[in-house]
Amino acid sequence: MTTYVLVHGAWHTGELMESTAAPIRAAGHDVHTPTIRGNAPGDDRRSGLEAAIASVADYITGHNLTGIVLVGHSYGGMVITGVADSIPDRIARLVYWNAFVPNDGESLNDMVPPHYTALFDQIAGASPDNSVVMPYPIWREAFMNDADAALAQSAYDQLNPHPYATFTDRISLKTNPAAMQVAKSYINFTEDSALPQSFGWHPRLSEKLGLFRLVQRPGGHEVCFTNPEGLAEAIMAAGRD
Repeated sequence: MTTYVLVHGAWHTGELMESTAAPIRAAGHDVHTPTIRGNAPGDDRRSGLEAAIASVADYITGHNLTGIVLVGHSYGGMVITGVADSIPDRIARLVYWNAFVPNDGESLNDMVPPHYTALFDQIAGASPDNSVVMPYPIWREAFMNDADAALAQSAYDQLNPHPYATFTDRISLKTNPAAMQVAKSYINFTEDSALPQSFGWHPRLSEKLGLFRLVQRPGGHEVCFTNPEGLAEAIMAAGRD
């Protein structure tokens, strides 16, 4: 049995990872799906990256989890990198699923196209709590490009405003990912257009891991909605010994 901790991306909660967790549990593994601080309904959206990282690290230590496979999706890559830097002895493998891979001093916004930064700056600036809401046209065309309209809308209705400080805060690391003494994997869903293909996830971000296992599957950015069973299989392939 392996212990998996699935860390969701921006606008999501841990609850939205439950459809993916179910097949992994059915295969005999222990799966946890915490919600990052700042992302639960009712959370303070002015929360920053340091608090987000601490919330997952505290979940792991509070549940006395060891030897875990720590999986991060998209923005969750920022979080799992910080967690691995702060409690490395509890983690057996890091798995980045179409996720950001930061080095020390980088923010998420350093790794996205300028037009996204300009858009989210504008949205956050008009918000009373510095949060950003995903515009539906971007969600439909870039994040849920492999879904029909009904699924895209039902998934969108489950999203929450996201604390923008987690995109602009620069991460503080003692060790960059490539130098971390932990096994690493990168899952790349090949039709993911949440980032432009010329500015994509793999190999631009994955190569920052140094030595890593690559797992590739067809699908878009939000396979937790469109193909949770296939995502679960990819996570288990990435997380195995």
